Amino acid sequence: MSASAFRVQAERNWRQRRGHLSRRAEPVDSGAAPRAATPGPHRRLRQELFEQVLLDVEARGSTGLEAGPSIRDRVRRVVERTLEMPDAPALSRVEREELEAELVAEATGLGPLAPLFTDATVSDILVNGPDDVFVDRFGRLEKSTVRFDSSKHLLHFITRLVAAQDRHIDAASPYVDVRLADGSRLHAVVPPLAPSPVLCIRRPRALPFTVDQLCAAGTLTHELADFLIDAIQTGANIVISGGVGSGKTTLLNVLAGFIPREARIVTIEETAELRLPHPHVVTLESRLPNIEGRGEVTLRTLVRNALRMRADRLIVGEVRGPEVFDMLQAMNTGHEGSLTTAHANSPRDLLSRLEIMALMAGIELPLAAIRAQIASAVDLVVQAARDPEGVRRVQAIVEVTGIDSGVIQMQELYRHVPARRGGGGPGSYMALGQRPAWLEADDPAALLMSAACQESLR
Repeated sequence: MSASAFRVQAERNWRQRRGHLSRRAEPVDSGAAPRAATPGPHRRLRQELFEQVLLDVEARGSTGLEAGPSIRDRVRRVVERTLEMPDAPALSRVEREELEAELVAEATGLGPLAPLFTDATVSDILVNGPDDVFVDRFGRLEKSTVRFDSSKHLLHFITRLVAAQDRHIDAASPYVDVRLADGSRLHAVVPPLAPSPVLCIRRPRALPFTVDQLCAAGTLTHELADFLIDAIQTGANIVISGGVGSGKTTLLNVLAGFIPREARIVTIEETAELRLPHPHVVTLESRLPNIEGRGEVTLRTLVRNALRMRADRLIVGEVRGPEVFDMLQAMNTGHEGSLTTAHANSPRDLLSRLEIMALMAGIELPLAAIRAQIASAVDLVVQAARDPEGVRRVQAIVEVTGIDSGVIQMQELYRHVPARRGGGGPGSYMALGQRPAWLEADDPAALLMSAACQESLR
């Protein structure tokens, strides 16, 4: 089965299970009025009980995301006391169970989003406001029926969710970036930086992708995978470049799994997302300043510390500031085979961004010296992108060959060739016949490139 057919079949199977096969995904219409949630018979009662349940739970110090038996018992007691009052509404057994389930979800931090956390097809949850919740499925945005009662309800939900991770968000500190207990990455912005609270949650895959699954999904081919694996094991320094949601971290996680098992790896991230199947991994995570503005630990500080931790390979989840300078130094001083990702629209744009970020370090060096550092440190650039159909795909693999007349030189090794218009399909990859300088002529990866080049020229 081709990669495109594999993806179409997976999406069709999901829609069949959800009973949505007859409804095709429609383009997002930002001007359309939000569809209001249908209020259940106990919606008003739930709102009245919400604060009472929170007070009861918080009085006992329960702030975790796990809905244990004790929390369920407390919710049940609160509901029983309320329904025994003379003016309490009459609820059926099913309605009462629904009420208790919603209150448990609120009390344990997941609230209205609880169903989305149990849906394996959801990769991103995007809350633009109380009535505006989107999800990402198979690379496409869909509007969800999930709703919050109000902006106040959404703000309280965000506050409780980040408080469970010992973090804080309010008008004085109106944004936060945290990792939840299940590994999800949460970013939130609240007023006054936004008219209504905004919440973005990137959910981790239950089981990490394998290289075969990436090939089946059309991200790359087995030939490209073999080439990159050989580069990893040879010790090439690789930067994975791409836009938001292009699959950089996923590809980084898969490729890092092929680092030789005798190597000591130190990973450095703002929010720990990498899960490496490796016996010797040290994970470092940056820290934002506290309410008083103290206690911040930057990526640059962590990179410098990692250089003293006898690391064989450094993996920086994403470089976006002055830590680039220290990362380049590490790549040039004995940490061959290091990996990182960065935002850029093309390999050439990436090199320009690396220059700018290195200059942000405040080191008094001429631009020519920084370019020489980049040309010496980076061996390969892997450019990733997400196509209009939502497929995350490697677009090109480029080798940095050196510097000439003050300009960093590159040569393209592989290039993705889209299918002809109207022809469908994932397209193909063209090997351009250039052998990387760090590969011997009889290396398996070099032989693969030679065979692929001959095939593409037929």
